[in-house]
Amino acid sequence: HIEEIEARIARFDTRLLDGLKDERNTLALLQTLPGVDLIGAAMLLVEIGTDMDAFGSADRLASWVGICPGNNESAGKRKSGRLRKGNLYVRRLLCEFAHAASRTQSLFQSKFQSLIVRRGHKRSIVALAHKILRTLFFMLKRGEHYRDSATDYEALSVQRNAPRWIKALTRFGFIPVAA
Repeated sequence: HIEEIEARIARFDTRLLDGLKDERNTLALLQTLPGVDLIGAAMLLVEIGTDMDAFGSADRLASWVGICPGNNESAGKRKSGRLRKGNLYVRRLLCEFAHAASRTQSLFQSKFQSLIVRRGHKRSIVALAHKILRTLFFMLKRGEHYRDSATDYEALSVQRNAPRWIKALTRFGFIPVAA
């Protein structure tokens, strides 16, 4: 029974990806964000689409999803900050992305760690999901890959590839071999 269900899931995944053949570049763009995988990006694209002009701003998209922060304050006293009703499927996807991103070496992990102390695990996940949604909005609107402001990608690339580059340069004779 489990194998039959797994086969059914695989068929649904291939059907989903076949339907999004024209959006391969957008899927690759979304996968640059920490915590977002291929199927999650495809499901998100099916729900919100690629045209961010339909929403106007990141705040309106967050309101449509129902993941915007509550703002109910009266006489200096903060009342319930519950989530609004919205698209439950996108909210579930964003929370999955937030869980995965909170465990990566990125800006999202530091944001999660700073929030979990004050707000708790679940509220930190929702806040991180809101941050991811805003980031996704601007990535799709501008068509740019995700660049983490806390990570120096060039330094990581050099650190990862420098030994291989040095070996290649010595092998081809550009660097003399030390005796």
